[in-house]
Amino acid sequence: MGSEKDNPQWDSTLAFLMAMIGSAIGLGNIWRYPYVVYSNGGGAFLIPYITSILIMALPFLYLEYAVGFEFKTSVPNIYKKVKKPLEVVGWFICFVSFLILIYYVVIIGWDIIYLVLSITKGWGANTNTFFTTTLLHSTTSTSGLSHIIWPVLGSLIVIWSIIWYISRQNLNDGIGRFSKILIPLLVAIMAIVVIYSLTLPGASIGINALFNPKWDALFNLNIWLAAAGQILFSLSLGWGVVSTYSSYLPKNSNLIKNGAIVATANCSFELLAAIGVFSILGFMSMTQNVPINNVVTEGTGLIFVAFPTVFNTMGSIAYIIGPLFFLCVFFAGITTTISLLEPISFAITRKFEIRREIVVTILCAIGFLASIVFATGMGSYLVKIVDNFLNNFGVLFGIVLECLIFGWMYNTEKLLNIINKNAKIKLGTWWLYLIKYLIPLMLIGIWVNGIYGLILTNNLTTLIIQLIIAISMVIFPTILTIRPKREKGLEIE
Repeated sequence: MGSEKDNPQWDSTLAFLMAMIGSAIGLGNIWRYPYVVYSNGGGAFLIPYITSILIMALPFLYLEYAVGFEFKTSVPNIYKKVKKPLEVVGWFICFVSFLILIYYVVIIGWDIIYLVLSITKGWGANTNTFFTTTLLHSTTSTSGLSHIIWPVLGSLIVIWSIIWYISRQNLNDGIGRFSKILIPLLVAIMAIVVIYSLTLPGASIGINALFNPKWDALFNLNIWLAAAGQILFSLSLGWGVVSTYSSYLPKNSNLIKNGAIVATANCSFELLAAIGVFSILGFMSMTQNVPINNVVTEGTGLIFVAFPTVFNTMGSIAYIIGPLFFLCVFFAGITTTISLLEPISFAITRKFEIRREIVVTILCAIGFLASIVFATGMGSYLVKIVDNFLNNFGVLFGIVLECLIFGWMYNTEKLLNIINKNAKIKLGTWWLYLIKYLIPLMLIGIWVNGIYGLILTNNLTTLIIQLIIAISMVIFPTILTIRPKREKGLEIE
């Protein structure tokens, strides 16, 4: 077990909860969840979704809480303490999170551009052409790598500067303080957007489409896999974030209560975002006189094509709702990016005993340089490839390893006692069976399904890109593992 005296701690439970909720509430709640619900049975999707929360996501969240809380150290060092050769698994998890951060910032960069454009509806009448051609010069050809999109590059400088400014400060002055400001603002802005969207003509069309149950979908295994995959992504499980943040908790923390609050807040925000999104899509369906399935889209198409199209038809109120919406997306993105950087920055700081501000500065510089490739004409195409590969292979692989290691190579009963220690409502021995048997089987099923999907959609360019990423996920964690730890160093806080 790690020592608490030299480990940074949250100044309050509120700071921890806001940081955890900020990690969970991200762009995925806005661009992934509504489409996943709609395309996987509508209202019927809530059954496998809630089931996945109760029997997989929440139990696994408690596992990551207990691991971080027990060891009070970085993710790689946690695995090293379980068994020395396993340190590389911890570096793998941290590195995958850093790779996600590198492309994630680009999407937030696009949002900054649209936040400015929303003041005048500067995207014009044809929102799809503006986004893909006018702004991004999007192409699937490697020749696009030679064409820099200067507005995107400029927005990347802004995003990385914000991440650097927040993350270089100590735990409570940086992540803690800004999370307590950004999360309430994010929820308040989203609430305003949702309340207004419900007043739009045709909002009921979208709500009915979202929640109209397709009961036969419950007999489709892919629907259950989609529900499990969505909740894993939205709770930031397998990113190293939960274990890192929980390592900063004081010894009297109630893990069960904190976990329930975070899961409830995340799921409530997802539901809120879905209602707002589909209310606006219902309005879009009615005004364009087309079926709603013709306007429903996922990912960046929803944020940067569908919504600007809606704002074009709203009249003067769009000059208020539009900026609020893109500001909401911005806050959601920022809260997630600072959490994605924390696991690897804390791990490097802890192992090599280099000051936090130095580590964060170097990581942000490396991240910025790497993210430039996404600020090219091929950028939007690369985002899709990298996002699919990292989430369907990298993150899930790390989660499977984590579950197997702590379910079978560590004293799981000890972790159960840690979870229950300060709680009034305690977990039973059923939690042990979930961690050891059911959850690993579910995770392996999700992982295999994700790999199968990647294989079906592969072309030569995609294969090469995925191979480069896969090689990097082996080389860099290995280097960080075998590089010796410094015996003495500078203050880490």
